[in-house]
Amino acid sequence: MGGYITDLIIVALLIVGLTATIGVITNGIGNSLFGGKKRTEFVDQSAKVQVGWKAVGGKRK
Repeated sequence: MGGYITDLIIVALLIVGLTATIGVITNGIGNSLFGGKKRTEFVDQSAKVQVGWKAVGGKRK
């Protein structure tokens, strides 16, 4: 019974891991093929909003 549960957990983790990995890869391919000119629309808008903000965190130079 313990072996069955162990196998079930391993298979479940593999399925979830593969599904997540395939989803990320597919999303990247979709963005690069079908993203068009507005591919960075949200990143650009966020950068515009953050102009002039004081940087916080990280190491000081």
